[in-house]
Amino acid sequence: MTTPDGSAYFLYHSIGMYPGKAEAMAAELSEFAASWGAFDDGQWMRALGKRQRFIDLWSNLIGASKGTLTSAENVTTALYSLIGALPPHHLAGRRVLVTADCFPSLHFLLAGLAPRFGFTLDTVAMRDGESWVHDDDLIASWGKDVGLTLLTQVTSTSSHRCDLDRLVAHGRAMGSLVGVDITQGVGLIPFKVDAPAVDFTISTSLKWLSGTPGAGIIHVAEPLLKECRPELRGWFSQDNIFSWDLDAFAYAPDARRFDHGTPSALACIGSVPALEWHAAQDKTALLAHNRKLSAAIIARADEMGLALASPRDDRRRGGSIMLRLPAETETATIVNGLRQSGVFTDCRGRILRLSPGTITTAEGIDRLFAGLGALL
Repeated sequence: MTTPDGSAYFLYHSIGMYPGKAEAMAAELSEFAASWGAFDDGQWMRALGKRQRFIDLWSNLIGASKGTLTSAENVTTALYSLIGALPPHHLAGRRVLVTADCFPSLHFLLAGLAPRFGFTLDTVAMRDGESWVHDDDLIASWGKDVGLTLLTQVTSTSSHRCDLDRLVAHGRAMGSLVGVDITQGVGLIPFKVDAPAVDFTISTSLKWLSGTPGAGIIHVAEPLLKECRPELRGWFSQDNIFSWDLDAFAYAPDARRFDHGTPSALACIGSVPALEWHAAQDKTALLAHNRKLSAAIIARADEMGLALASPRDDRRRGGSIMLRLPAETETATIVNGLRQSGVFTDCRGRILRLSPGTITTAEGIDRLFAGLGALL
């Protein structure tokens, strides 16, 4: 097996890497261990301070105003908190609109919640033979009876990037709440919560941000934030978390109302080094590197006759290139065989997912296609 050096790492749609990641994480978590194991009473103050650093880094990254963003375990719990917090008129008797290529976990959640909250989940399908849902089809299904639409900035199975400006503008005309899952794009594809202005944003710190699992976020914009009364609530939902009066619970005035029990501070702390590394980078250069390698992957795939399952247009694509493998292909054999050459990727069905990031190189692309040529 070829010793992995990162040059053929194509998994930024999954975990993400940056130079010195292991050492930076080890130092941060070692510091936490020393703090948490110290014979003093400052553990919580230090841990919550680091969690606030995580929140501040995320707020700066996506342009969220102070007090409109907090941590969440993952995108699914973030969306659950939001749905359970909305005034009934947004959902009861109305449609909630999603696309068939949304992150499946979110669809599973919404399908289960629909009967209890009284909404109809409407899933916009892909056209026959297509790899992603067209924006035109989403708009065609989006009428004034839609209470909420969850957009996927970049899909995980085709890397299709929706036209947020156009879709959000249509949502405003329909009077709908508009949220966006930015998980597969954030850290590479530009995004700000006010350009265009969305009602809520959910994500994790994995993928292009290269953080840890369990370090998600939820952002809720004003004035919707003030209307929200999360049913998933606890002692951290209060302005004063040490208020023990059982009859005097009151929501915090800001996004802390979306906190609930003791927060998973460790996941946030483990992601701080990655977020700090990312904050120090030239974002234009990160995207340019990805676009150069993506163009090379598309050209080599065309030469091999492999079908592209992603948009060719950079403006309509995230950072991943998806290739449709031939019908007779044993995808596990392909992924395992590439791993033996130090090439790391994965498949969803017959879709080979390739996401070149900051440590990926042109030499890694050569190894990828040499391996594919031998295996196919």
